[in-house]
Amino acid sequence: MWHDSMGYMSGNGWEHMFFGGVMMLVFWGLVIALIVTAVRHFTKERSYSRPTSQDALDILRERYARGEIDRKEFEERKRDLSS
Repeated sequence: MWHDSMGYMSGNGWEHMFFGGVMMLVFWGLVIALIVTAVRHFTKERSYSRPTSQDALDILRERYARGEIDRKEFEERKRDLSS
């Protein structure tokens, strides 16, 4: 029987080559998953940074509900946002 330097049975290195190949696939899979996660994270943040017209109307309604603006100003600004 042949032994390698670590004392394990040697099968001409096929076991080590197979294990190394599997570990390489795991490594590259993790690298790709990390890149995909980072891209999704950064693109998601940018999409939420732009306010929409609905958001502006919601803010206007909140200001009116809190009494910061009167009905006349609310209607004027609502018309401005709608056009």
